[in-house]
Amino acid sequence: MEALKGRIRNAKRVVIKIGTFVISKNEGGIDNDYICEIARQLSKYGGKEFILITSGAIGKGMNEIGLKDFPRDIKLRQACAAVGQTLLMNAYHEAFKKYGLKVAQLLLTNDSFTSRASYINLRNTFEKLIKLKVIPIVNENDPVSLAEIGKGFGDNDRLSALVASKIDADLLVMLSSAKGLYESIPRKGEKERIIKVVHGITPDIKSMAGKAGKFGLGGMSSKLASIEMAADAGIPVVVAYGRSDNVISGVFDGTYEGTLFVPKQKVPNKKTWVKITPSMGILIVDSGAKDALKNGRNLLPAGIVDVKGSFGKGDIVDIMADSVLIAKAISDFSADDIKKMKGKKSKDVKTIPGHINITRRENMVIM
Repeated sequence: MEALKGRIRNAKRVVIKIGTFVISKNEGGIDNDYICEIARQLSKYGGKEFILITSGAIGKGMNEIGLKDFPRDIKLRQACAAVGQTLLMNAYHEAFKKYGLKVAQLLLTNDSFTSRASYINLRNTFEKLIKLKVIPIVNENDPVSLAEIGKGFGDNDRLSALVASKIDADLLVMLSSAKGLYESIPRKGEKERIIKVVHGITPDIKSMAGKAGKFGLGGMSSKLASIEMAADAGIPVVVAYGRSDNVISGVFDGTYEGTLFVPKQKVPNKKTWVKITPSMGILIVDSGAKDALKNGRNLLPAGIVDVKGSFGKGDIVDIMADSVLIAKAISDFSADDIKKMKGKKSKDVKTIPGHINITRRENMVIM
């Protein structure tokens, strides 16, 4: 445990996710003073590389438009995000400039992660910004994609885990309105009982998660799913109470209010990418193919029962048997080509050029 604490203290590349409630004022709108305070704290750590995942665009837009209640209508949320995105980024620019810090905006969608070529390009952009000592400020591109709000990354929790895993972060910090993972949601007057360290996301741990709040789309359930994703990539995660004084320093010296989630042994980068990238389709296989995959074999056409979705060569697909997800993989063929091949023995596949492996073991993750 001491070694893990040292790893957190000495973490160089740190992804920090700032939640909606943390960045918002009690009466609504974005707390610019809080953004300034985060800038002040980050400016103390010149040797570290920070990437921020920020909520707040919708809230900023709500305030500008004059809305008091969080809009549940998707089109209205998109409009608020469109109005608020520029205002939010300007708030970060002005606050960070006071402390000699430069920032850049990156707006991402699921498309940024489904293509390996896009992923590599995105990673290169992060690396160049970091080399230039510019702090990337990342958010979902809410205004242009219907799927992103409420159905995409999930209140930036999933986005933060995706980014952290793809840029080889040493630490993911989620600044939350919660003071960590509670043993149970505290009732009025009850003392909060926070779990300080979690070694695995078990069903019992998942049962402790609460619901999302008034201005948020996520909640602790969303965080746990994202934390599990980061843990698979070997990244420790700290969920800390974002409104604590000097919370960033508290994370590094171990005095924060919150919960530490211990990572698993790191999965290779390519396998991590396959596991956490959204799937574009489904391959349904028979029991023989299921056993073959679990024994380290490649997936052949004969074992495929059905193909669902529209995907191309190089896209990520789910592999299912008996309605259960058993693996994810990079497909070596398009959906249309696999439909022509499915159920056939390898010697009978003559219409499609190239090898006859639908997906190879090195491009697959067993779930």
